[in-house]
Amino acid sequence: MKQFFFLGIIFLTLLQACVVIDNQYTAVPPGIWRATLKLDGGLNPIKEEVIADVRYEDINQGELPFNFEVIYEDESNFYIEFINGEERIKAEDITYGRNRATGRDSIVINFPVFDSYITAFYEEDVIEGKWVVNNKENYSIPFVAFHGKDYRFTELKKEPAADISGNWKVSFGIETEATYPAIGEFKQEGNYLSGTFRTETGDYRFLEGTVQDNKVYLSCFDGAHAFLFEAKILEDSTMIGAFRSGTHYKTLWEAERDADFKLSDADSLTYLKEGYDDFDFTFENTAGESVSLADYGDKVKLIQIFGTWCPNCRDETNFLVDYLDKNPNENLAVIGLAFEKHRDREKAVAAIQRFKEQLNVDYDLLLAGYSNKSEASAALPMLNKVISYPTMIFIDQNNQVRRIHTGFAGPATSKYKDFVADFDAFVQQLLKEQT
Repeated sequence: MKQFFFLGIIFLTLLQACVVIDNQYTAVPPGIWRATLKLDGGLNPIKEEVIADVRYEDINQGELPFNFEVIYEDESNFYIEFINGEERIKAEDITYGRNRATGRDSIVINFPVFDSYITAFYEEDVIEGKWVVNNKENYSIPFVAFHGKDYRFTELKKEPAADISGNWKVSFGIETEATYPAIGEFKQEGNYLSGTFRTETGDYRFLEGTVQDNKVYLSCFDGAHAFLFEAKILEDSTMIGAFRSGTHYKTLWEAERDADFKLSDADSLTYLKEGYDDFDFTFENTAGESVSLADYGDKVKLIQIFGTWCPNCRDETNFLVDYLDKNPNENLAVIGLAFEKHRDREKAVAAIQRFKEQLNVDYDLLLAGYSNKSEASAALPMLNKVISYPTMIFIDQNNQVRRIHTGFAGPATSKYKDFVADFDAFVQQLLKEQT
């Protein structure tokens, strides 16, 4: 027996000596991850009579969950895709390595267009650190992610109390006197929920979540937005809930099913003030050269009021870049007027240049000022006010304002295709008037 015992030990030793563990990745493991941003929990402690019906077991305990996938192109090069419903946002600007000060493996994931990043330490199947937004003072949110978890909010499969698919009339800010309307567009398949909210100034992009019994959860994280929506389906089939944007904003909302509810016409909200017959500007480009509307002569001109920090503006810019690529016309000019989060000119110009490079923008982008809407309105005194980023102004060959479109119904909404068709028809009409 002793001989067999020693022979067995020798055999196992030889076997272990022959095993070669092939490390297939140089940093974090590939595949799906579940991440959370740790918000400061709880609903607004305001108007108890309003939020009494909102209190319920919070399965995410004040955490904003999202998913991402680490994808290796070879043994040492990888990128990350952040997942929100149908959308995947690719992050390629990633650095990693041993932190000399701590002796731990670290990673930095940059969102260069939105001027934010995740900085963290990683060990085996866990990444832990924080999400930092550069253009907000001292703004960061704790971040943690676990490898191999593909669910978003919960693995529970409680039977939904209702199918909330369809359009809902929504009011945000119900705890205040300054409520604002929206349309909730939802698609539910069993427990899985996706959709968005359309407002008069834009949409909340691609949201993804779940319905558990009479509880509704949706979230989005794209490097700029950190949105968390929670709600309770009430006995009368309405909903009431809370909306959080990062750690800096909370409000309450209520909704009722209404397929016929409409928002104000996007072409009616922003207009030329009485006493102004045309639109004009003089701002500097990133090279410091003054540029005016008159420099574009008798072309049809599209003025894009935007900010590089604004995800809806990014959606609109992607649309414009694609449109100009497919419909080149020397008689059409697009000019972007950027209102930035940085007051420092050098930082603002750098943000515009990054935006231009990342999105392959081939039209002029000018630094128009700071993002505060009152200051933007003062910079463009011919407008009644700047209500939304983005806002698009259509100007004909005679420099007459023909239309001002407030906000942008992006690809996450049901109205995107309608906007694309209407935009093309109107631009083509303006171009034909030149002949």
